[in-house]
Amino acid sequence: MKLDPYPSVIPYGRQWIDDADIAAVVATLRSDFVAQGPKVDAFEAALCELTGARHAIAVSSGTAALHLSCLGLGVGPEDCGLVPAITFAATANCLRYVGAEVSFCDVDPRSGLVSPTSVSQHLESKPAAKVLMPVSYSGSVPDLASLSELATKAGAFVVEDAAHSIGASYGDGSRSASCAHSDAAILSFHPVKHVCAGEGGAVLTNDETLARRVRRLRTHGIERGELWAYDQVELGYHYRMTDLQAALGLSQLSCLGEFIARRRTLVERYLSAFKEAPFRSRIEVATTDPQSSHHLFVIHFADEAERRAAYAFFHRHNVRVQVHYMPVYQHSYYENVAAECPGAEAFYATCLSLPLYPLLRDEEQAFVIRCLKAFLES
Repeated sequence: MKLDPYPSVIPYGRQWIDDADIAAVVATLRSDFVAQGPKVDAFEAALCELTGARHAIAVSSGTAALHLSCLGLGVGPEDCGLVPAITFAATANCLRYVGAEVSFCDVDPRSGLVSPTSVSQHLESKPAAKVLMPVSYSGSVPDLASLSELATKAGAFVVEDAAHSIGASYGDGSRSASCAHSDAAILSFHPVKHVCAGEGGAVLTNDETLARRVRRLRTHGIERGELWAYDQVELGYHYRMTDLQAALGLSQLSCLGEFIARRRTLVERYLSAFKEAPFRSRIEVATTDPQSSHHLFVIHFADEAERRAAYAFFHRHNVRVQVHYMPVYQHSYYENVAAECPGAEAFYATCLSLPLYPLLRDEEQAFVIRCLKAFLES
C-alpha cells in the first residue's frame, strides 16, 4: 500500500490555544499584575474545586512541584524514595535534589502503571522507603487506595505524580490529585498536558501544615509579617507561577471537560479501527482505565525491532509518534542504581504513543490509522 507523507507534521501532542485564552493573557498584561498576583490565587482555588483537594500551591513547573513536595515532607539525605521505573525522569530527580536515594519498582508490562504487588515485594526487600511516588500513566491512575495502605504500614509518605491524569478518577470514583489516598499530589501544565499554562505546576494537599511550608519554600523560604516586614525562616527557592501563566491556565481549565471529551472520542475511534485486520493480530492497545483522562494513546508491537521500524515509518510520513518512556534507571545518570524491573523493560521495548490531543483533526487521525495499516501490510 503506497502512502505519501502527510502534507504537514502531525505531532504526538500539542496545546490548543484559542481566542479566549489569548484574551485572558492580554487582559492580564494590561492589569496591575503580571508576576504572582490575584490570577494565581484564582487558579489555585479553581484547582481545589476541580480536584477536591483542600490546598493548591501553583509553582513554576511540575518538576518544581515534585521538588517542593519532597522538601515539604522532610525527605532528605539518608532517606529513600520508591519510584516506578516507567515515568519521566523528574519523578526520580526530585529525590536526588533533596539528597535522598532513589529505588525503582516495576510496572505492569501493558498498562505501565505501578502495582500494589510490585510495591509490596519491593518494600519487603527495601523496607526503609520514606516516600512512595506512584505515577499516573497516559491518563490512568494506579490503585492509590491499596498503595496508600502499603505506605502507611511501611511508615512512608505518598506523593501522587498526577501530571498525566488531571480530570481523571479511579477506584470508587475518587478524583486524581484529590489527595484522598496521598499526602500530596502534583500536576503539570506543560503544553502537551491537558491544561497548558506555557509551563507551570501545582502541589495539592489536604494537610494545612504541608501547604504552608510549600508556599513558603516556593518564595525563598520567606514568611510575610506586618506592613513591610518579612522573614526568611529557611532556605527556599524562586518557584513562583506568574499571573500570565495562571491567566492562561484558568482559561484552559474552563475547557478541561471539553478537552477530555474530545480525547475520549479520539480514543474510541482508534479502538474501533484497531478491532479490524490487520491491527487486531499485530498490535495490542495498552491497558487503560475507563475513568482515564487519556493523556496518551499507547500501542504495543510484537517486539522492539518492529516498534523501531514503525517509529521510523511514521516519521518518514510526517507523523511524530513518540516513546513514553525508557526505564529511568537506564539513563546514564542512574546507571549505578541497581534495578530489576522486567515489566518496565517489556513495556518500553514495545510501546509507541500515537498522536492524541484535542486539536487533532478527524482527517489527521484517519491518516495516522492509514499509516499504521500501511506499515503493518508492508
